[in-house]
Amino acid sequence: MTRALGLRFGLLMLALVAMAVLPLQLKSYGIYIITLWCVFVIAGMGLNLTVGYAGQISLGQAAFLGIGAYTAALLAKLGVSYLLIVPACASICFVVGLGLGFPALRVQHHYLAFATLGFNMLCFLVFRNEDWLTGGTFGINDIPRPVLFGWRITRAGDFYQLVLLVLVALAVLMALLLRSPWGRAFAALRDNPIRAESVGVNTTFYTLMAFAIGAAFAGVAGALFAPLVGFIEPASFTVTNSLAMLLMVIVGGQGRFFGPAIGAVIVVLLPEWLRFAADWYLAVFGFLIVVMMVWLPGGLLSLPQRLADRGGRR
Repeated sequence: MTRALGLRFGLLMLALVAMAVLPLQLKSYGIYIITLWCVFVIAGMGLNLTVGYAGQISLGQAAFLGIGAYTAALLAKLGVSYLLIVPACASICFVVGLGLGFPALRVQHHYLAFATLGFNMLCFLVFRNEDWLTGGTFGINDIPRPVLFGWRITRAGDFYQLVLLVLVALAVLMALLLRSPWGRAFAALRDNPIRAESVGVNTTFYTLMAFAIGAAFAGVAGALFAPLVGFIEPASFTVTNSLAMLLMVIVGGQGRFFGPAIGAVIVVLLPEWLRFAADWYLAVFGFLIVVMMVWLPGGLLSLPQRLADRGGRR
């Protein structure tokens, strides 16, 4: 067991080193795409906590991404330090996510999905119609890159390193959370909430925390997304984007730690790789997703276990 853990740790360190030096091998657009992948992995980690570990359905993650992005853009325009912007985005989304968790105390399954979907639509309408705050359909442009300790991060490679550092830090925090009693409480809430409550798990508290923490991760992702793209508009935070994030978690493997990272490769990077197919690339992408969902309903990370089970049966 110790040897297996050592092997996993070594592979993880090797992957981190490879990701750190990746910008040296890519041009500016490639760095942008990889940075975007990191941003969506952060948002996906939060959604995976809500959906995969706590068993709560959410179709509103893009709304939290939008709240974080608009908050970051507005504060950056006012000259607020980026060291304050990121915690502010996370805190605001945490509070809003806490409020969104209350419907989960009364409804479940598809009713909860509709409730979170309605929340996403409400946020989209606010982003689009409140011109005085969000710029409406024109959005907010010229969002400045972060300034840290007097140094403005303008180069794409430097900003990628910052986003990667935030991703690693949040991944460590998520790993610690899942290995704590909170992680076991989330698993109990997902597997059998009635039994969990009967053995003393405060299901109300952990349901609200599942939404709030997941939303806070999306808020941090939004704070990174805004300066990355330099321009935000309501179309980036629709229900369709929330469905894409949910697909990312499911394809990678919900309730699996590295599921969002693998799922983001499929949802964010695969369409870029399929652009050689021109007008057919969306059809090819959709076909591949359908095949994966039929053949691997547990996500791509369930493939080794599935192959092992098949070998055992033989």
